[in-house]
Amino acid sequence: MSWRGMLTLILLAAAALSGWALWSQREKPVSGPTSARPDYVLNDFEAVVLDKQGKESFTLRAPKLTRDPNVKTMDITTPVFLIPAKPGANGGPWEVKSQRGWVSAEADEVRLRGQVHADSTNAEGKPINITTEELNVFPDANKATSAVPVKMLQPGITMNGSGLQADLETKNVIIPNVKVRYEAKAR
Repeated sequence: MSWRGMLTLILLAAAALSGWALWSQREKPVSGPTSARPDYVLNDFEAVVLDKQGKESFTLRAPKLTRDPNVKTMDITTPVFLIPAKPGANGGPWEVKSQRGWVSAEADEVRLRGQVHADSTNAEGKPINITTEELNVFPDANKATSAVPVKMLQPGITMNGSGLQADLETKNVIIPNVKVRYEAKAR
């Protein structure tokens, strides 16, 4: 074998060895679940969720719901929640809409995000409308909270503030740092 042939074999072996070394040092994908596949998906549905006593906690309507099998939470697209009034409560049920929703594994917390609208009536039957970008609802406790700007409308009154603490049963709503506009009725 000539010296050129030997040099070619050595260079070829060096190229193969360096290629193998680079290939073995590449970043390997992490094994295990990278993104959990939902264990079920509901499309165009209505679900009645019961509390621990077997009474209606809330009704949910939405075009799509996915459930994470690992943490047992639900992600919802454009949900509409109907939260019934408790027996003896002041006013009617709440209807709450948003762009996205999340429900905890125990269904005791609902997080609504994106153009949240909550509508109900007070004890006199007058409408109550609350709009915000984020609302956390606790159906079993009949409470709702928000940490972002909130607007609340009632006949003749407009309130704007940052944050919200609401008792859905008594319709008592606390809005910190509030600005109120009162619209007097024409005589």
